[in-house]
Formats: sequence, C-alpha cells, structure tokens
Amino acid sequence: MTADTGKVRRGRKFDQVLDGARDVFLSDGFEGASVDDIARAAGVSKATLYSYFPDKRLLFMEVASGQCQAQAEEAVQSIDLSKPPRVVLKQAGMKLVSFLTSEMGQRIFRVCVAELDRFPELGQKFYNTGPMIVRSVMTRYLAMARDRGELKIDDLTMAADQFAELCKADLWLRVTFGIADKVTPQDMERVVDEAVETFMARYGA
Repeated sequence: MTADTGKVRRGRKFDQVLDGARDVFLSDGFEGASVDDIARAAGVSKATLYSYFPDKRLLFMEVASGQCQAQAEEAVQSIDLSKPPRVVLKQAGMKLVSFLTSEMGQRIFRVCVAELDRFPELGQKFYNTGPMIVRSVMTRYLAMARDRGELKIDDLTMAADQFAELCKADLWLRVTFGIADKVTPQDMERVVDEAVETFMARYGA
C-alpha cells in the first residue's frame, strides 16, 4: 500500500475487510501480511481494499485498536469491582500483563513506536481504545475502594498509573527487547503478586 497517511473510508464491506485483515495479521504479523493475502482473506479486490485503507498501517491500527478495545472491555466486564483491592488488583494486573506481553500487544506497540512520527494519530487512537479505558476504570475503582475505607489515596490517577507500571516490571521489557520469547502464567503471577503487595504497602488502609 502507499505511504500516504490517507483517510479510512467506511462502507458496506468495511467490517469484511477488517475480519480478513485480522486473520492475516494474527497469522503473519504486520510485515509478513501482504495486500494480496489480506484481500483474499477478506474476499474483496485489492482496489476495494485500497479504497477503504490507502495504507497498510492504517488497516493494521484499525484492526489493532479494535482488538485492544475488545480486550479492555472484556477485562473490565470480567472483574467484579465490588471485591476488595487485593482481589481486583490481582485480576486487573493479570489481564494487563497478559495483553502487553501477547503477540498482538507487542505488534501494536512496535508499530505505534515505529510509525509515530508519520502517523501520530494512530498512537492516540490505540491509547484511547485500550489503555485509557483501563486507566479510567481503575481510577474509578480506586475511588470506590477509598470511599469504603480500604485504601488511602490522594492522587487516584497517579496510583492507577503506578500500579500499571508495577505490573510491567521485568516481564514487559524482556519480551519487548526479545530477551524472552514467551511469558508463562507463573511468571505473570509472580510479578503481579509483587505489584499488588507493593501497591498495598503504599496505599492500603
């Protein structure tokens, strides 16, 4: 596809194109996905594909942001916000680390960083459809837990951001820089448990 930023155009076959592109991207990655393969998987012509997405990066980020939003919404819906902090933080931390260290999570991050100068709006879109959703929900939960007397927090947003960073300790950087090619559930649990303990030591009531 061309290097022009272009504009995403919606139409009758928009979702059909996204479904096909998602399958190819998940199978072959961003660089390995060809326009021919995407068009074939979507059941459309290359001309139709170009008419919707003039650049492969736009198509990838549309797919990626949709995946990210789905992951964020699934995580939010699966967590019982009425539970005490240790329970909710553990669940939220495991969901976060699982996505960040996943193949799709890593691909999204790398493309965002690589294309940030040419496509600044893509990074913003990714942030809005994933991290911002989780951040706002976590901030709201921390406020609820504080009001119940379970936490003592002045800056709720800062506390939510701190917990997210604690959950990235060790694992995320090793996966991002290719030092580790996979993360086991035991690895994630070890890091998240320590993140919860550290967070509660600072903010627990």
